[in-house]
Amino acid sequence: MTHDLIIIGAGPAGLTAALYAGRSRLNTLMIEKMAPGGRILMSESIENYPGFPGGVTTVELIDRMEKQVRELGVKFESDEVLDLDCLKKTVITSSATFAAKALIIASGAHPRKLNIPGEKEFTGRGVSYCATCDAPFYKGKNVVLVGGGDAVAEEAIYLSRFASSVSVIHRRQDLRASAILQEKMQQDKKINFILSSLVTEIKGTKKVEAIKIKDLLTGKEDDFCCDGVFIYIGYEPETVFLKGKIQMDEAGFIIADDSMSTSVEGVFACGDCRKKSLYQVINACGDGAVAADSAYKFIANRSN
Repeated sequence: MTHDLIIIGAGPAGLTAALYAGRSRLNTLMIEKMAPGGRILMSESIENYPGFPGGVTTVELIDRMEKQVRELGVKFESDEVLDLDCLKKTVITSSATFAAKALIIASGAHPRKLNIPGEKEFTGRGVSYCATCDAPFYKGKNVVLVGGGDAVAEEAIYLSRFASSVSVIHRRQDLRASAILQEKMQQDKKINFILSSLVTEIKGTKKVEAIKIKDLLTGKEDDFCCDGVFIYIGYEPETVFLKGKIQMDEAGFIIADDSMSTSVEGVFACGDCRKKSLYQVINACGDGAVAADSAYKFIANRSN
């Protein structure tokens, strides 16, 4: 069976694309290797999504979006995409091959790693990339967060509800997080800052016991005792299966224009897998809406 449209990835971008595709009555299939929602489920809530004063939990937002999409008859396939033929619009998963008239890639991104000694060895034993997932394990303990953006700020505030102390380590003198989040961190007595510093090693025996921190101003390195390390230094796109098939930048982000069109006709990209200047839920949804509209026009023009 050939679908009108296949959407790869069911995060906010993919779900919004499915919503618009469903409303356009396109025969649409969504393929997602995990649960709908993508990486925003790693955060407890979103405070800057329009229409939700005080914020909305990520679970509630995704549940609402998924319900909207299913009500329109969009089909879901829980599977991992292993390969695809962009020209023929065929998608190969671990269990089947699917065909469509157009494709939307909304495969998202995964947390970037520090790639330092001890990180791999202690992942799941004190090293984490998801405070929402693991915060309860650190009740009354000392944790550190590495990074300086909004994600670090949000997770530091969340972790302070569990941990006895939260230390934010950033390589620059100033954080990149939004002003309102920085204000909240400054007001939280459990949160402290270690700036102009790098984590160079994670230490322990059976679990994390300390990290080595390098002061970038003096060059001095010292051990810092802690029970957990949460890493938020950005994301890498989930685009390995697209290598050599579509135009991407050196980091693997897909190059797409304002209509979300990629270098291959009839293949569109949206959300965090796409190269852009801002990676937020709100503009991922905007990307998805544009991608679905472009896909609809592409299919309609080919049918005429």
